[in-house]
Amino acid sequence: MFVIANFLTAVARVLDIGLTLYMWVIIARAVISWVNPDPYNPIVRFLSSATDPLLYRVRRMLPLHMGGIDFSPILVILAIIFVQAFLIQSLLQLAARLG
Repeated sequence: MFVIANFLTAVARVLDIGLTLYMWVIIARAVISWVNPDPYNPIVRFLSSATDPLLYRVRRMLPLHMGGIDFSPILVILAIIFVQAFLIQSLLQLAARLG
């Protein structure tokens, strides 16, 4: 059973790191949107292509544009924090019980 426990621990850690990195990508995208970025800049293109699919779905489901402010990055960041607090911790506790 220790193999399954180690596997679950590894999955939880990798998922946690991936979610944290994606949260920082969303934060960078939000900060860049405050200025007029060059759409041909490779960094801006990467941030847009990495975040647009998810942010578009959130914007379509919950139209929260109030006064020109887009709240979809905040909702996605809150969802990431929820997944980190719930799913990651659940996986780590399950791995601890199996190990």
